[in-house]
Amino acid sequence: MDAIQQQFKQRLAEHGIVINDSQLEQFETYYRVLVEWNEKMNLTGITERDAVYTKHFYDSLSLAFYVPLKDVGSLADIGSGAGFPGIPLKICFPHIRLTIVDSLNKRIQFLAHVVEQLGLENVELIHSRAEELGRKTGYRDSYDLVTARAVARLAVLNEFCLPFVREGGHFAAMKGSDPTEEIKEASYSLKELKGKIKHVQAFHLPVEDAARHMIIIEKRAATPRKYPRKPGTPLKSPLV
Repeated sequence: MDAIQQQFKQRLAEHGIVINDSQLEQFETYYRVLVEWNEKMNLTGITERDAVYTKHFYDSLSLAFYVPLKDVGSLADIGSGAGFPGIPLKICFPHIRLTIVDSLNKRIQFLAHVVEQLGLENVELIHSRAEELGRKTGYRDSYDLVTARAVARLAVLNEFCLPFVREGGHFAAMKGSDPTEEIKEASYSLKELKGKIKHVQAFHLPVEDAARHMIIIEKRAATPRKYPRKPGTPLKSPLV
């Protein structure tokens, strides 16, 4: 174990997340595969090893500081890109049944390779638009927890993500800078999609100028039949 891994392990332990040597190996393999594939396709602008461990791995796992993941059986990660936060969460909480949804098939192929290299089980990778998959039985109103990491404004994310959340489950929107204006703008979409903000947590990554905000939304009732709307509509005409 080198200094970067030691620091990563220690920072997680400070928040009650204890990882073993096997899990550390999985993170290191994930890092190597990410950098290797990033030369062929655009997965991330962050490739320096220390930065990947902090700004991707640790940042993804910050969700577990504020949501008790031991109680989560199923998680859907929408617009996961290079697998964040879904894959780091799965490494640390292997009991979770993980579904990753992404609209770009190349990224799904990359994630399939990651899952195989890491030996992860109970991971479903789906090449689809969230607006289409969110209407299908088995996915709609089904998940304990749904995540999205900085992929769009909250009013849009609500329509992408809340249809996947079961009644009584939660959607965690992982944001960078202060989301106060986004939250105001999203009030109508929350009402329409049966969500209620339960908690907004501000924190910093252990690097300079890395403000983060976690918006935890509870799903209060089943998704109305008219949502989500057709692919592209939530982005073009957000519920505001």
